[in-house]
Amino acid sequence: MIGLYRPGDSLLHRMPAGAKLLLLIVSIVAATVFVRNPIEVGVVGVAVAGLFALARIPAKVALAQLRPMVWMLLIIAVFQVLITSPARAVVVCGVLLISVALAALVTLTTRVTDLLDTVTRALGPLRGFGVDPDRVGLLLALAIRCVPLLAGIVHEVAEARRARGLQWSMTALATPVLVRALRTADAMGDALAARGVDDD
Repeated sequence: MIGLYRPGDSLLHRMPAGAKLLLLIVSIVAATVFVRNPIEVGVVGVAVAGLFALARIPAKVALAQLRPMVWMLLIIAVFQVLITSPARAVVVCGVLLISVALAALVTLTTRVTDLLDTVTRALGPLRGFGVDPDRVGLLLALAIRCVPLLAGIVHEVAEARRARGLQWSMTALATPVLVRALRTADAMGDALAARGVDDD
């Protein structure tokens, strides 16, 4: 899952976190602007797969980063086919998949603490405008932590739904996930408040 660093000594592991974040932003923007047909999507996809190989990330781990997107991509693909064309659907879904894969590669090859330290330092000059870099860093840390946490909740609820023979009921999935997610958020908020996060 996103946010789980895998130790290694590859070139990508040794690259500074700031440089990786900058390259990530540039790569996603470039893919969004310049990738225009399915062939280009395929070429960029192969290049991204090569980066995973360079970082020595196992194929199973790489695919696990993208598996949660399958249903969302199917919905987007159907929508794009209906309003545009199959080729456009491939481009839109391909660019989205590539962007998520690149972001996952950054988190797999970079310690979360390094990413947060980089963001906090980059936001330092904004203190004069009322921005609290430490608060932003905490927000990012919580966001990164909540992605696998929410995925775990969905998996547990889906398993319970399947055990009750309700695997095709969206209500049996969405309602418990929403309730558990809200309870988790409340508990997390109480824990942060107890530690004085909201204190000025």
